[in-house]
Amino acid sequence: MLSVRRLKADLIVFGRGYMRSRVGLFFSLIFPIILILLFGAIFSGGSSGPIPVYVQNQDSSSPASTGFIAALNSTTAIKVTTVDSTVNFTQFLSSHSATDGIVIPSGFQAEYAAGKPVNVTIYGNPASTTNGIVIGFTNWVANAFNLQRVHATPVIGVQQQPLISKSYKYIDYLVPGLVGFSVLTSPMFALTNISSQYKRDKIFKQLSLTPLTKTEWLLSKIIWYILLTIVSFFLMTLTGTIGFGAHLSFSLGIIPFLILGPFLFVSLGMLVGTISKSVESAAVVGNLITFPMMFLSGTFFPVSTMPAYLQNIAHALPLFYVIDGLNNVMLYGNYTAALTDVGILVVLSAVVFLLAARFFKWRED
Repeated sequence: MLSVRRLKADLIVFGRGYMRSRVGLFFSLIFPIILILLFGAIFSGGSSGPIPVYVQNQDSSSPASTGFIAALNSTTAIKVTTVDSTVNFTQFLSSHSATDGIVIPSGFQAEYAAGKPVNVTIYGNPASTTNGIVIGFTNWVANAFNLQRVHATPVIGVQQQPLISKSYKYIDYLVPGLVGFSVLTSPMFALTNISSQYKRDKIFKQLSLTPLTKTEWLLSKIIWYILLTIVSFFLMTLTGTIGFGAHLSFSLGIIPFLILGPFLFVSLGMLVGTISKSVESAAVVGNLITFPMMFLSGTFFPVSTMPAYLQNIAHALPLFYVIDGLNNVMLYGNYTAALTDVGILVVLSAVVFLLAARFFKWRED
């Protein structure tokens, strides 16, 4: 029978030992905060403010060309800097270490008035995220000019409507990702190491002589890492919101992921350490499982920005559903999708826990 008293006693003993380990506390609580500070500092200014774009007007400042430039500038997403029409535009961009530029050709006014096709040339690096934004806003302005000419009156204005009244920044995705990182690494590495070392040093055999059961021992570790995850969650979210102004929503929908995540990865670490033949092989297997999840589950970058084949791999990784669920709750308010993530985690946690309990033995055969 499960004894709450024995479980509590083992939890206290394990917790005291963990708190004395400076290395464990550093990687559980401090290291994720350092990552937030580091990546937040690097990318904090990357998505704020309008994109600087050089524009060369080769149509001698005609009303149509100057109106086109004014419309670009009014979008607030683009900050136009005009370039003299006599300079070599591509050399100018190169000398100013710039990739985003627009050239309005000579005869723009006359062709526009006559209803003849005229092309505005956009320079940019196709691999750059800013190039797509410049192309999109330039197309919007061009479409507005086309419709204005057809109807003789302005009919289209450019207006940005951010999703859920937010302008997402890199830090907004980074905080839930690093919460998932902490949920994965602390219990996974610790239990893989503990279970393989305890087996090697015959500590499990000694524990078998006590009233403590295998289930109580495993549950006490799960409870400890749930508590540790909650503390780490508050430290990381406070760092992200106060230090870098992360846009995060907090609700009860976060709680299942702070419980199921440690439950799953404590069980997985225990399973890996139990079935491994030695401490060294347990470390190798643990790393082989952990590192792909760290980099392919959306920890540092959204999975949606990855190639399609990597997205398919990401959907097969358990950590993806922790981070995706946190994003759905904390960023998008999409509780229906979050509920799906919870359901998948419940199934995975139950399966891995049962496997860990099945292969976990006090005494080796």
